Amino acid sequence: MSGIALVAGLANPGQGYATTRHNAGSWFLDYLSGRYLLQFREENRFRGRTAMADISGHRVRFLRPATFMNESGLPVADYARYFDILPENILVVHDELDLPPGSARLKHGGGAGGHNGLRDVISHLGSKDFWRLRLGIGHPGVAAAVVDYVLRTPPPTERDAIVEATARAGTFFDDLVAGDYERVMNELHRADPLGAV
Repeated sequence: MSGIALVAGLANPGQGYATTRHNAGSWFLDYLSGRYLLQFREENRFRGRTAMADISGHRVRFLRPATFMNESGLPVADYARYFDILPENILVVHDELDLPPGSARLKHGGGAGGHNGLRDVISHLGSKDFWRLRLGIGHPGVAAAVVDYVLRTPPPTERDAIVEATARAGTFFDDLVAGDYERVMNELHRADPLGAV
């Protein structure tokens, strides 16, 4: 298994959603943009904004879908297929209700876990075998409150924790590109301030 060749940051489009919890995947791309000086451009054929960089000798592509969260799958699948990128070389970055703010975890495969964006990616890729970077946003406590919760801006302390977690995960991005997944998982687990599982 080789390293990450495509990173998709799941989010809702438009400035009205930019600061909401559901857009944590896009915040990770913001971090990478600063670190690697990424230049995103509109790509209508891929329904999103894309960028490219050579990192540690590897060509890596980046995608911000311009679709709403529950329609994220088609842009990811079309972009991956156009460049012949296998699911095992894709990293999908998303908000995670089951982790508290400040946690970042790397995972390979699995189901959607109730996340509509992941569900659509799995459907259109026809595979669950991609990598996920799960950025904790916490849970409101009751299922009926989830939709409102993820579409709200977190208070400053929570946002700071989420942003710090994106940066912490981003410091290991070269290792992801190199395919050193075990090291990244171990480091993120060790650095997790809340010891979340």
